[in-house]
Amino acid sequence: MGRRIRGLDADERREERREQLLDAALDLFAANGYINTSIEQICTTAYVGTKSFYEVFENREACYLALLQRTSERLEADMVAVVETATGNERQAAPHLIAALAHALMDDPRVVKVTFGMASGISAAIERQRRTNRRWAAGFLAQIWNRYDGTAPDDPDERMRHSVAIGLVGGLFDLISDWLLDADLKSETQLEALIDDMTTFYITVRRGLSGR
Repeated sequence: MGRRIRGLDADERREERREQLLDAALDLFAANGYINTSIEQICTTAYVGTKSFYEVFENREACYLALLQRTSERLEADMVAVVETATGNERQAAPHLIAALAHALMDDPRVVKVTFGMASGISAAIERQRRTNRRWAAGFLAQIWNRYDGTAPDDPDERMRHSVAIGLVGGLFDLISDWLLDADLKSETQLEALIDDMTTFYITVRRGLSGR
C-alpha cells in the first residue's frame, strides 16, 4: 500500500495538484493571455513544483487543453440541468436557456476570456477541442428540438437539423466573441443586451427551421 500524506494516497495527491494547477492557469491565462503565461508562473501561483507540473501535464498546451475541457464539462452539466428544469413551450424556455448560457460564461469573467478570448489559433489540438465543444452544443440543441417538435433521432431530416444547429451554435458563439471586443464584463446592462441579441438570433433561426 502506498504512502499516505494528509490522508491522501499518490493518485489523490496527483489529482489535487492537477486541480491546483488548473485553477492557477485559469487565473493567469485570463489575466495575461496564453502567450504571456509561463509554466513557471503557473507553478508559482499554484504552489506546485515544476517537476510536479510535468508529472501531470506534458507542456503548457496540454495544461490549457485540460482547462478548456474542464470548463466545457462544467458548462455542459449546467446547461443539462437548466433544460431538465425548463417548463412551458420552447418559445417560453428558449430565453431562459440563452440567459443561463450567457450567465454561465460571464458571471466568472475568467471563463469567457479563456474559452472565447484566446482559444482560437493556439494549436490544432485546441482547435479540435473547440470544434468538439461546438458539436456537443449542436447535438444538445438538436435533442431539445426533437423534444419540442416530437421528432425521433432517426428522423430523415435529422442530418439537416444538425447542420442548422452547428450554424446556430457558431453564430451564438460569434456574437459572444464580437461582444467581448468592447464589453465591460461587469455591466449588467451590456450583458442583458447580449442576451437579447442571442435570443433574437436563436428564435429567428429556429423559426426558419420549423416553418413557424
